[in-house]
Amino acid sequence: MHLFYHVDHGQWQMLDDNEQREAKTRFTELIQEIRTTPDTQLLTFAVATPKADLGFMLLTPDLQKANAFEKRLTLSLGAEVITPSYSYLSQTERSEYTTTREQYAEESLIKEEGLEEDSPEFAEKLREFDERMEHYLQHRLYPVLPDWPAICFYPMSKKRHGDDNWYALDYEARRNLMKGHATTGRKYSGRILQLITGSTGLDDAEWGVTLLAKDTSDIKSIVYEMRFDPVTVRYGEFGDFYIGMQMPLDEIFKRLCL
Repeated sequence: MHLFYHVDHGQWQMLDDNEQREAKTRFTELIQEIRTTPDTQLLTFAVATPKADLGFMLLTPDLQKANAFEKRLTLSLGAEVITPSYSYLSQTERSEYTTTREQYAEESLIKEEGLEEDSPEFAEKLREFDERMEHYLQHRLYPVLPDWPAICFYPMSKKRHGDDNWYALDYEARRNLMKGHATTGRKYSGRILQLITGSTGLDDAEWGVTLLAKDTSDIKSIVYEMRFDPVTVRYGEFGDFYIGMQMPLDEIFKRLCL
């Protein structure tokens, strides 16, 4: 769940000093409770524009828990102190365009590099591929997200209009188009951590994209560069972009003037 809220300072000012302290304590204790829940992560950030004031990214394997935490977060500072401005629900998933072991062996090792299947070099490169893919799939399905200061979230879909219908293409055409995206993304290794989650049937768009970075210039750069990939040029559709800044809770309170 990506959750975004506005702060109603009028409601906040109606609380006396003791009630405000209790509210911030209750909020802090809830954040700690969520973060110590097994297999659960919660990123907390201030939003950079008036689209929202406060944002959360909640990852947990149980939709029941996610829903319960979301309701408690909404009320944690007091009734109507924070009000939802936007939310997005999605699931971690592996990409259907991920190169399989068989595809890598046939397309890369045999056709491109000319290796024999029974050669030691072929076996070694296949072993290295298996290790890379294990790490990649672990991140796609069970990500561990860093506390890098810049976070960007946006939803996206593929077009389904006339001749620009992504779902009318056959699998190989779609897979070849997606290769350009992957190539661009690899250039930003170590600078951008990207998590793509699926939301078809769960929310308004088809995917949610989360980018974590140490600097917003890298976020701007990767999004701009990917706009030139053929798959985006013809088939990409984007929702609103939300930019946030991760920081400790005491700094978030100050940033939100609470």
